[in-house]
Amino acid sequence: MGICWASPSNNPSPVSTRQFSSKVGISQTTNNTTSSDETNISGNSQFSAASGSDEIYPNGQILPTPNLRIFSFAELKNATRNFRTDTVLGEGGFGKVYKGWLDEKVTSKNGSGSVVAVKKLNSESMQGFQEWQSEVNFLGRLSHPNLVKLLGYCWEDKELLLVYEFMQKGSLENHLFGRGSAVQPLPWDIRLKILIGAAQGLACLHTSDKQVIYRDFKASNILLDGSYNAKISDFGLAKLGPSASQSHVTTRVMGTSGYAAPEYVATGHLYVKSDVYGFGVVLVEMLTSLRAVDQNRPSGQHNLVDWVKPYLTDRRKLKNIMDSRLEGKYPSKAALQIAQLALNCLGIEPKTRPSMKEVLQTLERIDAGNEKPKEPRINSTRHTANRRGQQRLHHRPPLHPWQDGNQSYQLPPRSS
Repeated sequence: MGICWASPSNNPSPVSTRQFSSKVGISQTTNNTTSSDETNISGNSQFSAASGSDEIYPNGQILPTPNLRIFSFAELKNATRNFRTDTVLGEGGFGKVYKGWLDEKVTSKNGSGSVVAVKKLNSESMQGFQEWQSEVNFLGRLSHPNLVKLLGYCWEDKELLLVYEFMQKGSLENHLFGRGSAVQPLPWDIRLKILIGAAQGLACLHTSDKQVIYRDFKASNILLDGSYNAKISDFGLAKLGPSASQSHVTTRVMGTSGYAAPEYVATGHLYVKSDVYGFGVVLVEMLTSLRAVDQNRPSGQHNLVDWVKPYLTDRRKLKNIMDSRLEGKYPSKAALQIAQLALNCLGIEPKTRPSMKEVLQTLERIDAGNEKPKEPRINSTRHTANRRGQQRLHHRPPLHPWQDGNQSYQLPPRSS
């Protein structure tokens, strides 16, 4: 799990007041808060080399300030072949993500080279500049095997881009909900491996010196490398945890419908265990391969958690909602244990939910006792459900007009 966050410098550099647009400014306040909602694993601060280095820190490390490569816009334009449509890997509220090759000479010959993912800000995104800063300031300093590595960024005029390591298997969302012959169902052991990796990344954030609340945990933000190792991506909504005298942070509600914890949606009170609720939703998605929210499902089934909760307590009931593409090839005992873990994570009150450290330990125990999946006696006859229609609470517009004023950033330098 390891150490992911260190105390900020006592003498932070002044924050620029330059505005990217008339509607998006930079906070000039700083927060020196620590968390009381979880027990830190360690209070020791250790620093890594630059995030873009090849050095691996299995226990998780953080830099005192972002230390990233600054790319020119021309470099990234060439790397993505002028942002050609056939290099697009995906698209979100921030903008499009392109596949790029940093070695131009090799790229022009055979399409190989140093492969990266380049995220380019949509100029119409009102939240984009703040999310770009958050990504640089959080992911630019964090180093952990289960967090996507941010290699560098570009800031020229109004062009804002981020450069990441390339994740060969794409997002968990694509594997669970994608269609077509190219999308193969994930075997049970791979699903468990992904859950453990994602839990390690989230637990690292929660148990670090400076607690981090991720705030947008969902299947599309879990990326997979060539060996199906899970890495958490997209820190645009991440926030520092509450102060020692408080249990929560009050902030405007942003995130994704179906994953956001009920107390956060209702009050704007953000707890560390609000992330645990989102993890519980992903546990249910992993069991069923159904989206958290899908308006194309029959009435009463639009919200996955509300619909399937009664099925998570009993092995026979659980069988009716398990992903039919598994064809019954999963250990029923382990599946029930994960269903029960999901129920605990989905507790209405934050204090009743387990910590991510406890979630991780439970998953590791399940994995250690994981029996070999048996061939089913009969084919599963579970319903076939439409896997489209996940809804955002915007890509990230507030549900309530509260100001989100407790996050502060130090502006990175522009490209020269």
